This record gives sequence, structure tokens and C-alpha cells, in this order.
Amino acid sequence: MIRVYSTLSQRKEEFRPLEPGKVRMYVCGMTVYDYCHLGHARVLTAFDVITRYFRHRGYDVRYVRNITDIDDKILQRADANGEDYMALTGRMINAMHEDEARLGILPPTEEPRATAYISEILAMIRVLISKGYAYPADNGDVYFAVNAFEGYGKLSKKKLEDLIAGARVGISDAKRSPADFALWKAAGPGEVSWPSPWGDGRPGWHIECSAMATCCLGETFDIHGGGPDLLFPHHENEIAQSEAATGQPFVNVWMHAGAVRVNKEKMSKSLGNFFTIREILEKYPAEVVRYFLISSHYRSQVDYSEENLAEAARTLSRLYQSLRGLVPAKSVPDTDSDERFRAAMDDDFNSPEAMTVLHAIASDINLHRREGRDREASEAAAVMIRLGKILGILQQDPEAFFQTGTPAELTAHTIEAMIADRNEARKQKNFAEADRIRDVLADKGVILDDSREGTSWRRG
Repeated sequence: MIRVYSTLSQRKEEFRPLEPGKVRMYVCGMTVYDYCHLGHARVLTAFDVITRYFRHRGYDVRYVRNITDIDDKILQRADANGEDYMALTGRMINAMHEDEARLGILPPTEEPRATAYISEILAMIRVLISKGYAYPADNGDVYFAVNAFEGYGKLSKKKLEDLIAGARVGISDAKRSPADFALWKAAGPGEVSWPSPWGDGRPGWHIECSAMATCCLGETFDIHGGGPDLLFPHHENEIAQSEAATGQPFVNVWMHAGAVRVNKEKMSKSLGNFFTIREILEKYPAEVVRYFLISSHYRSQVDYSEENLAEAARTLSRLYQSLRGLVPAKSVPDTDSDERFRAAMDDDFNSPEAMTVLHAIASDINLHRREGRDREASEAAAVMIRLGKILGILQQDPEAFFQTGTPAELTAHTIEAMIADRNEARKQKNFAEADRIRDVLADKGVILDDSREGTSWRRG
């Protein structure tokens, strides 16, 4: 039995799919006007692990993650760049896919784009107007009437009267209530637009996801996920407009990843602590970044810092070190380790607890090797790699992992050349020079291991 924490009920619940053996899941994706940042990496990795584990447990997962490819921010950035908005979004989508691949993020089953669902969005807006949940305004916009939907605020636990009282006065004279939100936005002169019964315009942000989710997964589906900043108003508004349009419950389980902080402060461009995935991968190998992100529970807050990334690198290195020089057994039946791993992941995808199982296996491997039990070590290695795959780690050859650096670090060719110079210095009994080379490499995070077979190296 898999238990999942639902943001809606605010408790862990037994996961009961609408269709036995199948999971229908929608996760809010990126608005593609810039490179993906650390917060995106957190969400991408969290739901990648969740998807991998569902599939490991035998579920047929239909994972839909949308792309918002029309938005005010996109148009503003394209205008600032002097490029067509489609050229901008195409470039950013390609970059997003590159970042995902480097982090080991599996592609979703479907990746719908908002601009491909304009007709479906217009159809949903027509239904909402016909049912009295939405109204065209004099300025060409169409708004959702929040007062008309009973239960608004059930996800975020916010009260409508408080939202109205706290709204800015005069935010829009066209709205009947300050809490109402746009379903369709009238286009200004020369702006990108599509024709509609209410005039040329483009969809509001919230309606995009309702239309794409219901078209791809049905009026009711199993899981809807996203980042913590989307809970309100985006997901709250999705519930209101979707359930108003269909008359059916929208989603059974709502899941939200934890926030990202940088050196214990909120990540913000204004604070100068805002990092893109690409910037981070210039400093750390991708698997180290992934390990760092999944070493905390997906619902918990993640604190990004140089110290925490360095610790993740050291910890992952210990796992790979235990596998070094081993040939994993080809077939090993489930063990107690598999059961402990499954118990952890069945408990709301508790990846940190699952990782403790991997480290216990690494300790067993090291003990087997010290005591000469090669077969047991080989079998334990196979189990570790099998379980690591579910988390998206430990799939590299250990030697390749230890020789993987970042663009800012020494290349493998340079390191090998320095080792050759060191070996020559030792041959000439110039031990001061040999020690100097070792120290230079150590300062760069490269550790040398001398043995009778020669000198090997790894990044520490």
C-alpha cells in the first residue's frame, strides 16, 4: 500500500487510483521565457522520482507536464530581445530538455503546449459563461466569478471574504469582484492574439492548465502536482474553473514539492541568490545535484549552499566507492534491503529514508570485500544498483563517475598528464615535486590512490 500526503486533506492517504493499476498525473510545467532555475529542478526531480517509483511498483503511469508558451512574460522578454516569441519559446524549450536530460529526468508521457489548446480553452470558457460562472467584461476580458463557485479556497484554506478584503482597490474596474480572475485577456494593438467570441485575445494562465489537464487525462484524474508557489492562486483557481465547468471533482490527490532556499534565505533575483540549472551544473556534476535534491523529502524545504552540495558529492562518492572494481551479479532475488527500500518509498515517497538503505548496502559491500566474500559483495552491488535506478542514481560506471568533472575543473587528460609528471618525479626521487603535484590535485578536489598496480584518481 502506497500512502501519499494530500495537500487538500492535509494528511497521508492510501493511494487508490481511479483505474486499478493505472496512474493519471498532471504536473504544472514551465513558462518558457528563460532558463530553468533551481526551483524548477526541485519540482522536476521530485515528480521524476515519484513517477519512477509508481512504475517500479507496476503502475502504468500517464504523466502529463504542460508548457506555457504564451504569457505576458514571454511577450515582454521576446520584445526586449527583439525576437519572435515563438523563436524565444522554442529556444527555451530546447534548453529545458537539455537540462532535464543532464539531471536524469525522464520525459513525461505527454507535454502539451498552451498554444495548441486554444480551441479547447475557448470551449471551456463558453461552458463557464453559459453556467453563470464567468462573464465577459466591457474591456474585452472574460473573468471567472469567484463568488459563484461554492467552496473556493478549499485547497489553500483561504477564506474568500479575507481575499476580497485584502485585494487592492481599483485593481480592475472591469471586474465585478477583486477576487475574480481572467480566463481570456483582450489583446492590445499589435499583440499576439487569437480570435474569440469576445474579441481577439489570449488565454489567462489558470484556464490553460484546466483545459490541457481535462483534455489529456479526463474530467477527474488521480494526481495533480507542482511547486509550492502554485498552490494559491493557480491551483485553487484550477479547481474552481474545472469543477464549475464539468460538475465533477477535478483531482483526487494534490501534491506539492517543498520550497528552495539559498543559504537559508528565499531564492530571489533581487537578493542575488538566484541560480539557473545551467549555472549550477557548471560547478557540480549533474548526478551530485540530483542526489542533493532527492536527499531531502520532496515536501520538505531544500537549502542550497556550497557546503550542502559538497557534502552531497562526498556522500554520493562513498556509494560509488563501494561499487568500484566490482562486477555486479546478473540476477539477484529481492532481499531485505528491497523490502526496507519499498517500505520507505511506500510512505509518501520518503527518498531520504530509502537512501539510508543504499548506504547500509554500501557498508555490507565493504565488509564483504574486507572478509573476502566476493560473491556476496557482487550480489549486494546488484541490489544497490537496482534500487538506485528507482531514484535515478548509481547508473554510471564508478570509474566514469570519479572522473566526471565540470567545465571549471581539470580535465581528465590534464589530470593524467599531471599523474605522469608525478610518477616521473617519484622515479627520479624528487619527492618534494611529487608531493607538490599531489597537493595541487588535492586542492582541485582530485584524490590519488597509489597501489601496486599504479595510481588511480577520483574526484573527492
